[in-house]
Amino acid sequence: MRLALFALLLLAVPLAAQDYEYDGLAVPYVPTPNQVVEGMLDLAKVTKGDTVIDLGCGDGRIVITAAQKFGARGIGVDLNPERIAEAEANAKSAKVEGQVKFIEQDLFEADLREATVVTLYLLPSVNAKLKPRLLEQLKPGTRIVSHSFDMPGWKAVEKRQIDGRTIYLWVIPEKAGR
Repeated sequence: MRLALFALLLLAVPLAAQDYEYDGLAVPYVPTPNQVVEGMLDLAKVTKGDTVIDLGCGDGRIVITAAQKFGARGIGVDLNPERIAEAEANAKSAKVEGQVKFIEQDLFEADLREATVVTLYLLPSVNAKLKPRLLEQLKPGTRIVSHSFDMPGWKAVEKRQIDGRTIYLWVIPEKAGR
């Protein structure tokens, strides 16, 4: 009986976490822990001159932290209007609303050309589908950082463990997608 209840719980958790779909791909909303956010931005060597785009930004914590701690500009993209409203309220509370903006949009349609850093906490299937867009739109030298999930077919420049979670860094090479 306990095993059956445990199995039912395991099935229910992903369904409860599932927030919306991008292009038919289920994307759960699970916030990145603050220590991991800081680790991702450190790994990307974010500076004041950077523009950080967070795809699937949720509550905005990554771009807000990039603005607060590193002085960077930030753009958060999320399909869920509730998450965008929450992110905007969080930016106002953090007093960085002049440095960050949030766009309600499908991440596969987002304009990434401004980015010098792209952050992700997306499932491997979503990362794989996103690869062509990243190669097409990002300039050489743009850093991509992912929380927990690898980019299928790409070798990370660096990997770090933070509180038992892996973060990955890739850098767009010269002539990528061109």
